[in-house]
Amino acid sequence: MSKLRPSICVFCGSRAGLSPTYAQAARDLGQMIAARDWRLVYGAGDIGIMGEVARSAQNAGAQVFGVIPTHLMQLEVGKRDLGTLVVTETMHERKKVMFTNSDAIVVLPGGAGTLDEFFEVLTWRQIGLHEKPIFLLNTDGFWDPLVALVDHVIAQGFAAASLREFFVVVESVGALGAVVDPCWTSRTK
Repeated sequence: MSKLRPSICVFCGSRAGLSPTYAQAARDLGQMIAARDWRLVYGAGDIGIMGEVARSAQNAGAQVFGVIPTHLMQLEVGKRDLGTLVVTETMHERKKVMFTNSDAIVVLPGGAGTLDEFFEVLTWRQIGLHEKPIFLLNTDGFWDPLVALVDHVIAQGFAAASLREFFVVVESVGALGAVVDPCWTSRTK
């Protein structure tokens, strides 16, 4: 845990998705990050719900730390007006820099990239490389199939039951705030 303000790494889609509730959850999260004086660490894109969370956090006064690989600067419309912008060579380096500069991970709806990010930090937690909390923001039940898949993997003997303890599913930004605040308190004592 950093001694400065807590930093939340947000993994999410570079697309908006079909439901407007995804973008609203991203905006609510950005506002919550700013209201609690946390720092947002994210993928530095200015599109999809990734852009929504960043603009919302910035507009509400949060510090924003973005990380993007060179090859995605055009595709994800790299946001250049951030407090900190790190441009990496690879996707793996992007995830590592985001993770290293964060105290907790929040996963919003997204596609294959978001799933990759979630499973990488979950695997790192499973093999003991970190103890950072991981939260799935389950807007409108978006992550229900993923949670069912993890439960299936456990039930079929491919992972220990403890895998399910390495992430917390929350149904709303308000519920996330209620879980994260005590987490910061316990980690700084």
